[in-house]
Amino acid sequence: MIAIGKKPGRLTRPRKRARGSMKADINVTPLVDVVLVLLIIFMVVTPMLSKGVNVDLPITEHHDKRTDDNRDVVVAVTHRGQIFVGSAEVSLERLGDTVAAERRRHPDKGIFLKGDARIDYGQARRIMEALHAAGIEQVQLGTEEASKMPSTAGGNP
Repeated sequence: MIAIGKKPGRLTRPRKRARGSMKADINVTPLVDVVLVLLIIFMVVTPMLSKGVNVDLPITEHHDKRTDDNRDVVVAVTHRGQIFVGSAEVSLERLGDTVAAERRRHPDKGIFLKGDARIDYGQARRIMEALHAAGIEQVQLGTEEASKMPSTAGGNP
């Protein structure tokens, strides 16, 4: 017997569009993939962006806990006596002018001084005087919180 029409075992689909015409639906899957990859990249890179130079801050018992809201001009002093405003190194003589220029550009920013714990008091005082001469009246000093671990200084190891 000869079958006319469909071949046995083969499914046929009706044609919805003519051959060569474009599909009008938008496929958002590649867009979502790209956006998620960019989000992950920003989440990984953002914590690595540090403001200024890393210094070993002095440890204090009563640490002022506040979040970094990117609203401060960060002045950092390394243990070698190098002075940085943000990530740019400046001399002590130019410190006041540099910070004053930054405050003119962004008057709502405060001054945050990160001094290494190994610098001497005289160096810190000279920096504070240079900031005061530039018209800066309030400077916040950066410190690190002492750990909550019990001390062995009482005689018992």
